[in-house]
Amino acid sequence: MSTELSSTEPTSRILLECRELSAGYGEIAVVHHLDLKVEAGQVVTLVGANGAGKSTTLLTLAGAMPPLGGEVLLFGSPTRAPLHQRARAGLSLVTEERSVIMELTAAQNLRLAKVSNESAISVFPELQRLLHRPAGMLSGGEQQMLTVARALRRRAKLLLADELSLGLAPRVVERLLAALRAAADEQGVGVLLVEQHIRQALAVADYGYVMQRGRVVLSGPASELRDRQGEIEKWYLAAQPNDADLTDRRRFSDSKTSSNGGVAGENHRTS
Repeated sequence: MSTELSSTEPTSRILLECRELSAGYGEIAVVHHLDLKVEAGQVVTLVGANGAGKSTTLLTLAGAMPPLGGEVLLFGSPTRAPLHQRARAGLSLVTEERSVIMELTAAQNLRLAKVSNESAISVFPELQRLLHRPAGMLSGGEQQMLTVARALRRRAKLLLADELSLGLAPRVVERLLAALRAAADEQGVGVLLVEQHIRQALAVADYGYVMQRGRVVLSGPASELRDRQGEIEKWYLAAQPNDADLTDRRRFSDSKTSSNGGVAGENHRTS
């Protein structure tokens, strides 16, 4: 299986696909037999209760973790390439942790990612007045705007985003999700959005997958899933979390943070 990825334009509209994917920590699988795909210009959401296996899925698709079974195809080619190679080929990963360097200004964070101030401001005009402020002095929403603008303006073909709404005000979340929708519509970016909040995610998505205890239990066009929101929230999102996923994902995150400052696939460390 190839470990090299081309940075040329994808020849297929399917930017990301996995078949019978199993993923987990050590030899313990917490995601089982997952089939999923994201096309150019499409926003796909993966929703589920906390601990359902969503973040594990995202990290595996991004190349931060090796799969335990099945295969991942990126830009039409099977791959086991690591995260930094996938990033160079056009994948951006935004993790639930704020992936900014707190000591540097917003402008310096952009410069490290080779993103111009003007380009970032075109996504979020709010960044204009924040460019010379240390990232650590920005609010959580402002940091996330900086992160998303940087990810999108790195000429990303595919963006994987994990829990953008975590701890943020609803108005900020609407701005972030609207930026992802615009990138898909206007630039053909493919987006895979992991979310706990089904209503916000389905409002901007084209297609959705509902995950419960490491398995997809429901999928379909977002318009159809929106009609079943009450049912989904009652029967699927209220499920007990997969304890192995929660415990082992924390251990994985802690080990990555101690070794390289965090898993932040879209930022300069893996660019």
